[in-house]
Amino acid sequence: MTPRSTVTDEPDTSVSLTAASGTIRPSPETSTANWTYNEQFPGPELRVQEGDVLSVELTNDLREETTIHWHGIPVPNPVDGVPNVTQDPIASGETFTYTFRAEPAGTYFYHSHVGLQLDRGLLGPLIVEEPNPHVEYDREYVVVVDDYLPGEPRLPSDGGMGGGGGMGGGGGMMGDVRPPYEGHLINGRLPDDPQTFDVTEGQRVRFRFVNASSATVFGVRIAGHEMTVTHADGQPVEPVDADSFVFGAGERYDAVVEATNPGKWFVQADALDGNEPPARAVVEYGSAGDSGTPQPPSSSSNRLQYGDLRAVSALDGVSGRPDRTFDLTLSRGRDEYVWTIDGQAYPDADPLQIRPGEHVRIRMTNQSPVVHPMHLHGHFFQVGNAIKDTVIVPGHRGQVTLDFHADNPGRWLFHCHNLYHLDAGMARVIKYVE
Repeated sequence: MTPRSTVTDEPDTSVSLTAASGTIRPSPETSTANWTYNEQFPGPELRVQEGDVLSVELTNDLREETTIHWHGIPVPNPVDGVPNVTQDPIASGETFTYTFRAEPAGTYFYHSHVGLQLDRGLLGPLIVEEPNPHVEYDREYVVVVDDYLPGEPRLPSDGGMGGGGGMGGGGGMMGDVRPPYEGHLINGRLPDDPQTFDVTEGQRVRFRFVNASSATVFGVRIAGHEMTVTHADGQPVEPVDADSFVFGAGERYDAVVEATNPGKWFVQADALDGNEPPARAVVEYGSAGDSGTPQPPSSSSNRLQYGDLRAVSALDGVSGRPDRTFDLTLSRGRDEYVWTIDGQAYPDADPLQIRPGEHVRIRMTNQSPVVHPMHLHGHFFQVGNAIKDTVIVPGHRGQVTLDFHADNPGRWLFHCHNLYHLDAGMARVIKYVE
């Protein structure tokens, strides 16, 4: 099996991005220094057709090095954007061009993979449109959910973060600390200045939800409406109804909503591991007029579970018994702020060696009380009956098993997508060997 080669075809879409410092205004009364792509936060939406060749030239106008990772897309190894694993980081004042074929279709996002830069705003949505969607809809909106840090991110080991948030669902954050977030964002806006999603009665509206946060698990609801979840991490699933879902950093869900309840309604994303104000946007029917305030969501009675997800198509190469199995323990160091996989903290950690063509199984046990959204670069994996690239491993000895086909040779990062856990060591390189 040969590595996916870098694309030499002429690009169908060419984009120039510049990473630079700037000022953002998440609400009329709030401004803060941030880092942006093309002076936008979130960065500009990149939208291409499935199978198109996308070329993105990144210019680094920051004072430190950077990269871009294309989260969820199994790109060729040299353009995956992991510093010192797949590429040399891009120095200040330099440019680098990422070129790859945008497939398969799905809801993805792009972000810096250097240090804590994601929590400074270097992120944006990437949409690869399918030629024949398996569900019908009339219009769509991209919903990027994020945590809002008004200052420079720092690790706890640098004296950076305040005491942890409240005990929420999904394992809480006992035994961890969170950055001093001041709230949460939908499409770069705080809840006192929410974006409005206009709908017309009778429409079917597709929402593409992206958890682009650095350290937050969100519970998402749309007041007055049930959602039909149609995609998990961009990959189609048999449509399943739910009134809420939970997703960790790096996860995505697409949901179709039938606009049959006129009025103004909040789309709300609550932090399950913090006590900051929730992120909010507004679904507004054209018939609603100027009267009234949006209605908040009621409590959830039908929350989506991983077990509800059934992939439309099976993942090739993962049937039967695995050729190679890794049993991994996720835990925290005893005294200092270090997060480990099998007691080793990246980069001083042994690679997980696999061979091309193998069916690989990874079984994870989480010995910490904190949830870990684990993300595999360069591959999709099967968890239960779903196909994903990021999965939450619950705290308090929670266990998750994932299977993938070793069909994309190279060196790939496997890590927790909580940015602070990653930076404190919770990662491994998966290394193909002959």
